[in-house]
Amino acid sequence: MSGWLALWARRASVPLASLLAAGVLLAGLDHALPPPPMPEVSALVTDREGRALRAFPVEDGRWRLPVDPEAVDPAFRAALIEIEDQRFHSHHGVDPLAMARAVTSLVSAGRIVSGGSTITMQTARLLEPRPRRTIGAKLIEMVRAIQLERRYSKHEILQAWLTLAPYGGNLEGVRAASWAWFGHEPDVLTPDEIALLIALPQAPEARRPDLRPDAAMASRARLLARMERAGLISADRAADAAEEPAPSRRAFPARAWHASQHLARAGGEIRSTLDIRLQSALETRLETLANEAGPDVQASALIVSLDGREVRAAVGSAGRRRPGGWIDLTRRARSPGSVLKPFIYGLAFEDGLAGPGTRIADLPRRFADYNPENFDRSFRGDVTIAEALQHSLNVPAVQVLDAVGANRFLAAMSFAGGRAIVPRSSEGDAGLAIALGGLGITAEEIAVMFAALGAGGEALPLAWTPQAAAANRQSRGFRLLDRLAAATLVDVLQRSPAPPGRMPARLTSGAPAIAYKTGTSYGFRDAWAAGVSGNYAVVVWVGRADGAPRPGETGRHAALPALFDIFDVIARRDPSGIASRTDSLVASNATGPLARFERGVSGPDIVFPPDGAEVWADEPGRGFALSARGQGALRWYQRGVPVALDAGGQSLWQPQGPGFYELTVVDEAGRSARTRVRVRMPES
Repeated sequence: MSGWLALWARRASVPLASLLAAGVLLAGLDHALPPPPMPEVSALVTDREGRALRAFPVEDGRWRLPVDPEAVDPAFRAALIEIEDQRFHSHHGVDPLAMARAVTSLVSAGRIVSGGSTITMQTARLLEPRPRRTIGAKLIEMVRAIQLERRYSKHEILQAWLTLAPYGGNLEGVRAASWAWFGHEPDVLTPDEIALLIALPQAPEARRPDLRPDAAMASRARLLARMERAGLISADRAADAAEEPAPSRRAFPARAWHASQHLARAGGEIRSTLDIRLQSALETRLETLANEAGPDVQASALIVSLDGREVRAAVGSAGRRRPGGWIDLTRRARSPGSVLKPFIYGLAFEDGLAGPGTRIADLPRRFADYNPENFDRSFRGDVTIAEALQHSLNVPAVQVLDAVGANRFLAAMSFAGGRAIVPRSSEGDAGLAIALGGLGITAEEIAVMFAALGAGGEALPLAWTPQAAAANRQSRGFRLLDRLAAATLVDVLQRSPAPPGRMPARLTSGAPAIAYKTGTSYGFRDAWAAGVSGNYAVVVWVGRADGAPRPGETGRHAALPALFDIFDVIARRDPSGIASRTDSLVASNATGPLARFERGVSGPDIVFPPDGAEVWADEPGRGFALSARGQGALRWYQRGVPVALDAGGQSLWQPQGPGFYELTVVDEAGRSARTRVRVRMPES
């Protein structure tokens, strides 16, 4: 960095005193020359503890990572100042003693022994490079150095040098160099690494370890010898360090590829809520899943902490070399299949229409022009709401959505953050097919809803930064479900049938049960599994990026095992976070008016006696033939007491006297209709 001394020595026409006088004179131009601009630095996304996830180059593909001097090994900082600028903390940009020593040694030795440029002068040159190293350029460099000292602290000047120092090729700054040559942060450096990081900026291209390893090792050895003479390291350590092989160029960190790309738009160093350990484990698990599923298969997943809704891990695809690998599939709308069914039942619980023990008919049923079938095309007859949800029966879900209202369900999703792509009828109403996945929704939006389910029904947006998480903790959010409905759903979903080889809804680690739901879209295009346990919600999607079908691949088979594996990883990484946090609310098994689900169901149609009618009886005990239209055999009851049948099998009702009576007819599916009549007699 001191080639200008040789130029001056050859010319022997510029005395050192004159140079210093000119520097002082030019310092008066401080206000005439604007300070050099600080350059753009690479965006760097780190995890929640500051560990690098992914770095992004700046213009011309250069790597220039932001550097905090306090995060650089103190031994490196001490060696840098000792070798490059011993009076860095005391001079004002230009060190006359160092320059005098440099000229004296040049004259006496006939060659450059030491340079006269301070770290501040080097920083000025890095901020404002000049193509030719002339005396005039050196004078401007001195002025710039004085200018920098007036405007910035020593800490900031050192930070600029550590960020801009050239390290060969497209590497700038000690942090980029440490990642490229050693594969780690410069917070802890060995003596051989320290020596190389000081030697390289002096001749970055001539000493590049990947192109000229012998020159790199020789310059490193000379630096180690100087460090030994300065008392920075022992002779033994210097000798051992000099024997280390020249390093090779390494790749920069590239974890959380898609999430980091989204976060990097803010520029600079961005600390995220991601956890590099969970992120690495999730990327590995999904890559294995996709490899086992086939060359065209992709997978994506999210891990969300309920506390502040922090996203702890996010995988947009299971490998960029696979088809669709460059697409963030957690942000692409897909059909959810049956994943959203729990929230349909949750709204019914909240409205008082049903409870987990409410019985409902799983039988063929047409809803206007919509005729849903179960996935296996079989029907179970009379089941409880809990059983219908745990076994993902379709007809009961459509039946309950018909009662809750499709538009109300969509409104709840939209307020919770789900921007569903929904087909609507000509009247502007959403269709009942949304109960079975007839809409588009993203994995991120599903994560919002399942996180709400585990947090007592309160929905909040996903947080990707600590600042966003802090804002969530201060926000009331949107109440997707009331606390009792949410707790009831969690209890029901925890009892769902476990995947093969697992205890019912339990983790291998023995942690609390998982409340989960799977989904398979029409034509086997999308396989889903979403669940919540303790303080975490997880969503997994498996399919093809182009939406092509994968016959026979269901959410239970393709995605659910990975969901359980991911919760196992969470339990090992954060045992306290996976501890149960479900509200201690006990849901009723539905008795009385909730014993049978009847809202929105077309039951039997009473022909005689019509509701509100008056009938005349000539005498007590006279019989009336009851008539109704309905499916299968019909049974009549008066206040819960069966009405007797006559010899022909006809229900014959015999009122005992005048007054008001209530009759109920029930079909084979348990659907009923009531009529209230008044019986009158001549004397009444």
